Amino acid sequence: MTEHIWETDVLGVPFQAHTLPLGTDAHGEVCATLVRDSRRPPRFESRPGSGWPHRAIARNTDVLYLHGWSDYFFQTELADFWHERGARFHALDLRDYGRSMRPDRAPGYVDNLTTYDEDIEAALTLMGHGEGTENPRRLVIVAHSTGGLTASLWAHRHPGRLDALILNSPWLEFQAGELGRGTLEPLLSLGARYDPRATLPGVDFGYYSRATSAAFEGEWAFDDRWRPERGFPVTVGWLRTILAGHTQVARGLSIDVPVLTLLSDSSTVTAGWNERMKHSDSVLVVSDIAQRALKLGPTVTVSRVAGALHDVFLSERSVRDHAYAQMDAWLRGF
Repeated sequence: MTEHIWETDVLGVPFQAHTLPLGTDAHGEVCATLVRDSRRPPRFESRPGSGWPHRAIARNTDVLYLHGWSDYFFQTELADFWHERGARFHALDLRDYGRSMRPDRAPGYVDNLTTYDEDIEAALTLMGHGEGTENPRRLVIVAHSTGGLTASLWAHRHPGRLDALILNSPWLEFQAGELGRGTLEPLLSLGARYDPRATLPGVDFGYYSRATSAAFEGEWAFDDRWRPERGFPVTVGWLRTILAGHTQVARGLSIDVPVLTLLSDSSTVTAGWNERMKHSDSVLVVSDIAQRALKLGPTVTVSRVAGALHDVFLSERSVRDHAYAQMDAWLRGF
C-alpha cells in the first residue's frame, strides 16, 4: 500500500498538505496540492437541549474546496464552519496555483478546463472518493469564482459522483455578457493558434485586493506570491478556454445534484476605485451570474447576500455570518 505523506501546511496546525504528482509536460513538473483539516470531527451528543440535529448537519460528509483565479486556499474560517458541523474538510490547490506553483511555469495556465479532471480525481482518490470507489460518506464540492466554473463543468461530466455542489460567486459568464463573449471568442481562438501564451493587457487594477487584504482596507492576510495584488497575467489561450466554458454553461448543463449559488446582491465593476467595492462584487456582474446559475441543472438555489464581496466568505463579519446561515439552512434541507 502506498504511504501518503502529509506535512504541516503553511497555515499551521491543524492543516496538513500532501503533494499530488501529476507527471510532467513540455514545461516541467506538474502537481496539485491537497490540504486537509486534520482535526477529528466533533462528537455530537443527542441529549435533550444539545442542539445535536442542527450541529451535526454535515456529519458523514467529506468536503472538497476549489479556489478561484489567481488564488489558493487560505480561508480557515470556512474549514471551521464545516468542521463544527461534523464534516472532514479538504481544499485543493490546482496545478500552477498556490502551493502547486513551480519555477518556469505560467501561473494558472491551462488550455482546456478538462485538464483539471486529473487534479480533482487525484484529490478525490486520496479522500476515498475515487472513480469506482464505494464510500458511504457524502461528498460535497465547494468552489469559488473560476473554481466554480471548473467544478460546474466537472459535475456535469461526472454524474453520480457528488451529493451536492456549493458555488461561491462562480464565474459562469463573461463580464461583457453574451454579446461581448461572442465577439471576443473567435478573435481569441485565432490568436491562440499562433501564441496561446501571449499576455493580454491587464484589467485588474487591484481594487478587489484593496477590499480584502489586511495590507489595505480588508481584514485578510494571504501570500502575495500566490494571490498577487493585480492577479496573474492573463493569456490569450487561457481566456479563450474560460470563454469556451461560459459558452457551455449558456447552452445549459445537467448537474444531477442540488446546487447552491451564493452571490452578492450588487456589483461595482468600474475603472476607478469606489467605496461601494467594499460592500459589493467588484469582479463579476452578479445579475448575469444569477441568470446563468439557473442553467446548471434542475435543482438550483440562488442566494443573494446583501453587502457581500466577490468571495462571499471574505466579506465583513455580519455579511459572512449571514452567508454561513444561508448555507446552514440550505444544508438542513438537502
